[in-house]
Amino acid sequence: MQNLTRITRNPEVMGGKPCIRGMRVTVSSIIGLMASGHIANDILKAYPYLEEADIHEALAYAAWRAEENTQSEAATQELLAIPGLLERVKQNQTTPKTDFTNWRTVRQQFQSE
Repeated sequence: MQNLTRITRNPEVMGGKPCIRGMRVTVSSIIGLMASGHIANDILKAYPYLEEADIHEALAYAAWRAEENTQSEAATQELLAIPGLLERVKQNQTTPKTDFTNWRTVRQQFQSE
């Protein structure tokens, strides 16, 4: 992911949601406006303290998060496909999460048993 310097997170600003340059304008509000048909110029008129680069970074951040969620979902589905894993998790018979460096390690251990 590219370095997104305009997207900030602070627990004391908008509950820690990703915001534009520390202001009380969330990435999700910008994305929501774009999704509802507003163009960048409309948003800049409504929020004169924003810059065009803020909108571009909000879009880049949203795209990155969507990709991360897709990869996370794929990893979850791959783990759930391992025979017996879900039952062992429910019975709390798995190795603690901290013992695994990533989901591939989990998959390899359960497939080797």
